[in-house]
Amino acid sequence: MDYLPQLKKFFGFDSFLDIQQQVVNTLLEDKKNVLLIMPTGSGKSLCYQFPAMVMEGRTIIISPLIALMQDQVDKLRKAGLPATFINSSITSDKRERRLADFVAGKTRLLYVTPERFRKTEFIDAVKKTGISLLAVDEAHCISEWGHDFRPDYSRVGEFRDLLGNPLTIALTATATPEVQNDIIKKLHLENNNTAVFHRGIERENLFLGAFDVYGSSAKFEKIISVINSVSGAGIIYFSLIKTLDEFSAKLTKAGIKHGIYHGNLSAKERKKRQNDFIFGNEKIMLATNAFGMGVDKPDIRFVIHAELPGSIESYYQEIGRAGRDGKPSFCYLLYDQNDLYIQMDFIKWSNPESRFYYSLYELLKNRIVEVNSLGLEFLRENLVYKNRTDFRLETALGMLDRYGATEGDVENRDLKVVDALPLQLSDEKFIEAKIMSDRKKLLSVVNYFKAEKCRKLIIFEYFGITETAPCNNCDRCHAEE
Repeated sequence: MDYLPQLKKFFGFDSFLDIQQQVVNTLLEDKKNVLLIMPTGSGKSLCYQFPAMVMEGRTIIISPLIALMQDQVDKLRKAGLPATFINSSITSDKRERRLADFVAGKTRLLYVTPERFRKTEFIDAVKKTGISLLAVDEAHCISEWGHDFRPDYSRVGEFRDLLGNPLTIALTATATPEVQNDIIKKLHLENNNTAVFHRGIERENLFLGAFDVYGSSAKFEKIISVINSVSGAGIIYFSLIKTLDEFSAKLTKAGIKHGIYHGNLSAKERKKRQNDFIFGNEKIMLATNAFGMGVDKPDIRFVIHAELPGSIESYYQEIGRAGRDGKPSFCYLLYDQNDLYIQMDFIKWSNPESRFYYSLYELLKNRIVEVNSLGLEFLRENLVYKNRTDFRLETALGMLDRYGATEGDVENRDLKVVDALPLQLSDEKFIEAKIMSDRKKLLSVVNYFKAEKCRKLIIFEYFGITETAPCNNCDRCHAEE
């Protein structure tokens, strides 16, 4: 069927990009589920937004990113398309009204976080509604072995069953073969009725390179060299806020204007700095990995990793933000052996031992009034003894919330325990397996740097893509030059 007139009518495009047409046909014509792995910024969203407008019935989109879903809904509504979102950022009155409008058919696309399915009233309402399509964005979050596991995602398969197993599309920018299998299994998709589309970094305009450096002076020289030789906007990624601040001071001293972005800034300040970069008021952004989601800027000319990333998955996502306009862009990794210790610390912080979870849980259960009254410092005193370089507490609080064992927030003084300590968090063997998996991911980054063959081939092979030729656009392919 020719869908181009509807594509033009709803979205204003004259044609589909890359494999969008194939994905749309698989959903609409073949009635098959889809697992779509495609780089960030390459048009994944249209692969469910278009079918949602063509099919009868309604579409639910599950996304973990509140800011990103708001941006997508704003764009759809601007185009006159009936979309809305429900999440914790809006009042309960608005949530009820938006849900009623969706059930009544006034809106066709509803964006929700996976946590929304914890609410019985939400499930009861959408069960009565004709759900034609379920879209699961950032689908790698479903896998414990992915780089951003969210426990609520692991229950999406159950919710899909409750909705009557509607046609489903799972989307992600990064998924190893192990994670792909996990997505299909946990979403309760049948292998024989699920088509897998996998697109790697096939943008010929991206040059990948890496430099062996030692110490901050060598790093700074390389950063200055790239800034002076590559004209245009760029992102420089750091693992630690402390290091980011040090390099920011150096760039300021060198007279190079730039912005900074990290998780310790207020939400308002982060939004302002992101917009400054997107709209060209700030050409260079120094950032942690908190920066990037929702940055829809086509003309980023370079991405530098000034400190070693923790996985090929995160590296792949971050370099994918360069050169979306098709013009030559450069992605450089600055490899300092000492950065491995930083990432090893991150692995330790992000995988607290079972006894730490138990101690925190007991403290919350028995002394929640003191916790809410005295805040994070009280927890620090009792668990990490004010050690500012120990971030296990932040991880553990986040995981208890993700697993649904707690609700609220210690900073808002409304934290409460609502369920038992999750079995996974009290299982030392599970935690050890997770640590081993994270170490293997880090080793893959080291191998990416040290390997002597085409860099894009190494990334492709990591994600299970083998039928590719050398890119002829990386420092390994141009080693002689």
